[in-house]
Amino acid sequence: MDNQCIIAHRGESFDAPENTLSSINRAWNNGIDAVEIDVRLTKDNRVVVIHDPHTFRVARKLKWIRNSTLLDLKKVDVGKFKNNKYKGEKIPELSEVLRTVPVGKKIIIEIKSSSKIIPFINLAIVNSGLQADQIEIISFNLKTLIKAKKQMPNISFLWILELDYFWISKILTPSFETIISTAIQNELNGLNLFAGTLLNAEIIKRIKSANLRLYAWTVNNPEKAKKLLGFGVDAIITDRAKWMKNKLSI
Repeated sequence: MDNQCIIAHRGESFDAPENTLSSINRAWNNGIDAVEIDVRLTKDNRVVVIHDPHTFRVARKLKWIRNSTLLDLKKVDVGKFKNNKYKGEKIPELSEVLRTVPVGKKIIIEIKSSSKIIPFINLAIVNSGLQADQIEIISFNLKTLIKAKKQMPNISFLWILELDYFWISKILTPSFETIISTAIQNELNGLNLFAGTLLNAEIIKRIKSANLRLYAWTVNNPEKAKKLLGFGVDAIITDRAKWMKNKLSI
């Protein structure tokens, strides 16, 4: 196993407030080689790092991201809900996070907004000076990924899917082969799959045989992580990156 098989989910989010500079820098300082973050677009077209469409879960104060300006959101404390020592932590902009990425490390950006956000992400990436292989973009929305890839052809793109949910509800595709062929036809670099019961050795083998990269989320159990990596998953996304790295003796 190499170090890049561990991805810090929203930074070191078990120990620090998710998607903040504290959690992200904690991951870098812990020697983690890749961090995953979520981005949304504000009312004044600024790209901010936050998972939910509003601030309530991480601030106990309700502000909708798309209806708020960056200045509005910078007044919100997103740290103290986790621990008083993080009181005063602010929602970072994507540009702030990109400045933290060390040489040789990777940032994985999940698009949570509509495709309107794409040119603003592109601008932040260009201005960051980071290398193309230090950045990956992921999303549940296939159309958004396709649009983003046209604007940023040198960046890697992975499609997020929650297989268990889609198979039970039967609303996505009639077969798993459709997912693989769709990814290949749209020149995506891989898949980011929920680590549920359907992500088994056979499916992993089929994905890897198609030369697609494969990540699994969210894996906080070391035995499960070891099994998935043994089956051929390229990386697991975890809330406890350093702890997991130690458990796997990486």
